Amino acid sequence: MVAGLGSIGRRHLRNLVALGEKDILLYRTHHSTLPDEELAGFPVETDLGAALVRRPDAVIVANPTAAHLDVAIPAARAGCHLLMEKPVAGELGVQVRELESVVASRGVKTLVGFQFRFHPVLNQIRQAVQSGRLGHPLSFRAHWGEYLPGWHPWEDYRQSYAARKNLGGGVVNTLCHPLDYVRWLFGEVETVSAVTGHVSQLDMDVEDVAEITLGFQGGVVGSVHLDYFQRPASHWLAVNLEGGQIQWDDATGAARLVDVVGEKEEVLAPPGDFERNHLFLEESRHFLAVIRGEADSRCDLTDGIKALELTEAVHESARSGRQVWLPSHP
Repeated sequence: MVAGLGSIGRRHLRNLVALGEKDILLYRTHHSTLPDEELAGFPVETDLGAALVRRPDAVIVANPTAAHLDVAIPAARAGCHLLMEKPVAGELGVQVRELESVVASRGVKTLVGFQFRFHPVLNQIRQAVQSGRLGHPLSFRAHWGEYLPGWHPWEDYRQSYAARKNLGGGVVNTLCHPLDYVRWLFGEVETVSAVTGHVSQLDMDVEDVAEITLGFQGGVVGSVHLDYFQRPASHWLAVNLEGGQIQWDDATGAARLVDVVGEKEEVLAPPGDFERNHLFLEESRHFLAVIRGEADSRCDLTDGIKALELTEAVHESARSGRQVWLPSHP
């Protein structure tokens, strides 16, 4: 079952069909601003209880962030496996812990939609970092800036979940992918310091920029920049290691590894036919393997909650003006 038929829900639907899935139920509230033509032929339920009575094997939770748990918890109680879009919730709270408990008690398999974990070059970077071929990582800078009104030209950006506090929006929650992939690359985060604000003329009630500094258990120090107003957009990662540097650019998908000790450079390039949807397609392929018992989740609910702890720490630090220690490191 696909819950939520905005742009990401429809992407998941198309990818499932491309992977040969045919028995797909749609749960929707008809708030999507996209046309309905591509949904023709699929059964639709507008009541969640009625949808779950049909006993779907799995549910893709792709509705607005603030409503994720309203779908995920009942679905988990019904024994459905879950692919949840990120972040798993708008904030940490009792419902998040309730979902965690239900997932454990019901044996529900989970995957959280941090699709950059499926990027072929980021996976090669992770292997390079963990192998120690360029020495220990020391610091990094991740940067992601995009112009929010240009994301979905078919709708008023002011009505999108990304621009609305009540739907769980804001640049920190919406563009939290780097917070996940730097933890995936460098290990557990220990401290968070952040400044956020609304500095552009964009009409919304959430932050449009964040500067975040992270300290890791292993000693790595790094920073993440996020914004909603950069034109043209850019998304990149630079890592400094004892023996060199790694630079990755999302625009090309490629990375440059500089080995100063061996005095050589290497370019890591994605496959020739690589494009953005391949990340989501591989994510869907992996989810199907997970629910069939053929693979372990590469980003389960625990990882999703860790990412949520990071976004919460960013907001807390920005509010208080103080460094925040993560919950597991008081």
